[in-house]
Amino acid sequence: MNVQGKALRTIFLADDDWRVTIIDQTVLPHQFQLLHLSSLSDMATAISDMQVRGAPLIGAAASYGMALAMREDASDTMLVNAYNTLLATRPTAVNLHWALNEMKAVLVTLSEDQREQAAYQKAAELCDEDVAICSAIGDHGLPLIESLWQAKEKKASSEQRVNILTHCNAGWLATVDWGTALSPIYKAHNAGIPVHVWVDETRPRNQGFNLTAWELGQHGVPHTIVVDNVGGHLMQHGQVDMCIVGTDRTTRTGDVCNKIGTYLKALAAFDNHIPFYVALPSPTIDWSIRDGVADIPIEERSSREVTHIVGRTQQGNIQEIQIAPDNSAAINYGFDVTPARLITGLITERGVASRTVNNVNSKDDAGLEAPLAQLFSDKLPKNR
Repeated sequence: MNVQGKALRTIFLADDDWRVTIIDQTVLPHQFQLLHLSSLSDMATAISDMQVRGAPLIGAAASYGMALAMREDASDTMLVNAYNTLLATRPTAVNLHWALNEMKAVLVTLSEDQREQAAYQKAAELCDEDVAICSAIGDHGLPLIESLWQAKEKKASSEQRVNILTHCNAGWLATVDWGTALSPIYKAHNAGIPVHVWVDETRPRNQGFNLTAWELGQHGVPHTIVVDNVGGHLMQHGQVDMCIVGTDRTTRTGDVCNKIGTYLKALAAFDNHIPFYVALPSPTIDWSIRDGVADIPIEERSSREVTHIVGRTQQGNIQEIQIAPDNSAAINYGFDVTPARLITGLITERGVASRTVNNVNSKDDAGLEAPLAQLFSDKLPKNR
């Protein structure tokens, strides 16, 4: 995607062909800063401190973390240590576990002198695969936006644009390129469809304000930022045509774990009969879990993210300030789970897994498990 008119991925090798370059997402949108990571420790910190974030990008970053570890020390001891260190950085995103298993499966079969080169090669392959997957998600999501636009044209609607609400950041900053939830939006924009995006702030880290709005602006996509609690109001007044969000983990039944606040948006969309779609790459599907509320571990982050906020002062300095009383306790759940019954469809790289009917109380509604399994029959566990 574009940064100041230049095509760029979120993770790539530096000019020396071994250090890993990332965009420091903690200083966006006020600064654009590239970081060059040279060790396992550097990568573990970048993931845990959210300098890289988003489930697909976390997986890609972890794969390069394994490569950096093999450059430091290609022993079996380091292989196990690197795997465990990176796995502990973010507990919710299943892509992390998937990518590390992919790397480990390759490296354990090789001698120590083969591991470094193989690790870099496999990490590059996983990154390229993520780009292809996200582009395909956009291709399958594009017709959903096209149909909304065609319906508006047919009715000669006074609202000559398709209004899409998204939550958190599921754009190219959350992946290697294209994004998940924003991929269909970029495809629609590039195709000349007038799209407009309502961008939730996404407290407490403001990833909508800081990241989604920034990348949409870089690519020239019209958007408006709103505080998290405005979404329901917009839906009640006909200003949202559809919602598209991403996910960090999806169960085999279609329950979706995404940034905290997604569940509330899904409830509002359901109450106002607005399509609510989730865009996801297949590595985000956890086929071992059926009940997302009961079985997905929810990351609890530092309460400081709630009690403090970072912004740019009038003097241009980036500064953190406290916004809560000194003695008030705070809790910071990073994610919530949206039950499949509230989701219209799952946009994947192989197509859209949609409900058979829109009424979740109907006996004819098979939910999302069957259509999801049909798309990915080759990935289903043997013992289901």
